[in-house]
Amino acid sequence: MKVKILYVEDEEFLGKIVRESLETRGFEVFMESDGARVLTKFRNSSPDICVLDIMLPNKDGFEIAEEIRHIDPAIPIIFLTAKTQTGDVVKGFNLGANDYIRKPFSMEELIVRISNALKRKSNTEKDSGREFLKLGGYVFHSNRQTLSYGNEDRKLSFRESELLRLLLNSKNKIIDRKDILNVLWGNDSFFNSRNLDVYVAKLRSYLKDDPTLEIITIKGVGYRFVSE
Repeated sequence: MKVKILYVEDEEFLGKIVRESLETRGFEVFMESDGARVLTKFRNSSPDICVLDIMLPNKDGFEIAEEIRHIDPAIPIIFLTAKTQTGDVVKGFNLGANDYIRKPFSMEELIVRISNALKRKSNTEKDSGREFLKLGGYVFHSNRQTLSYGNEDRKLSFRESELLRLLLNSKNKIIDRKDILNVLWGNDSFFNSRNLDVYVAKLRSYLKDDPTLEIITIKGVGYRFVSE
């Protein structure tokens, strides 16, 4: 069965090239250029993954991603854009994006990113059989992407949830920084490395109410999640 891609791009020439390139590689592509029509296309096509430009007529990719996440919290979303500001990247990830590719890009890179995002989703679905994990005073629901403490539930972004799951899978062991970057971002570039620092800091702040839990930085190597 072909992988179905919802591809949103308003640059006609680029869109035609990318669409044809994906189709020749065996993907089924549903393309849309108008932001206002994307949600209808999404519902009608039931894609396996979304590749969204950010700068679109009538509705931008950020707003579209937020709407899609309300319909399907688990579907992989890749932003494809010329935007380069760090704030835009962070905003995209906070809205639940799984990856972020800057223009210009190669088709090989796009296809690798699509494959990695689909693989991560598949691994998450396999793990979802375990309904929850206890972390000291916290309860982590990986399939629901929530972290609970007492009566408070915190909704995690996809990448926050995946990072926490990776750390827990190697609890009390060192997990290499490069391994985390390759799994969650597809490469260990300097920019992605800085993003990882941000996400680790976020998880530390989320877990601060239980002093028995700690994410330790092993300088020059990676991280170790410690639970007493």
